[in-house]
Amino acid sequence: MATRTRGYALRADISAPTSRVWTALTEPVLLARWLGVDPRIQPRQGGHFSVTLAPGLARQATIDIFDPPRRLRLIYLPPPSLPALDAAVVDDFLIGWEDESTVVRVLCSGVPDNDAWTAHFSQTRGTMERAMARLRVLVEQQGRIASMDGKS
Repeated sequence: MATRTRGYALRADISAPTSRVWTALTEPVLLARWLGVDPRIQPRQGGHFSVTLAPGLARQATIDIFDPPRRLRLIYLPPPSLPALDAAVVDDFLIGWEDESTVVRVLCSGVPDNDAWTAHFSQTRGTMERAMARLRVLVEQQGRIASMDGKS
């Protein structure tokens, strides 16, 4: 019998070009400012992605889809402290342009819907909600700074 899974969807509307948002998703220096500690990324399909979102919440993934500046899909390795799974935990970052803003959607799926995974799911979701807000602020502030410097 297959394990039931759960996920979540998050959205951030960012007043900046998609290229600037993409850079924030794929540059370690910027990832550290909005997502977590010690980010590492090999920005290519089949590359590696890792970051510590919060103390005790390290995430390691393979980059399944790398389509600049539209899509980044990460398939996570299960944390060693949790039971193995027969599904894949995925974060799919979808980036588009709507109403003069970049829209970033994060679709998380494949998290087992059982007691062993509940704390991990709750912590990851809450951390990602806050991270998306920081992403918006970071990218929009970069735009304001670039405008003041005469760069865009």
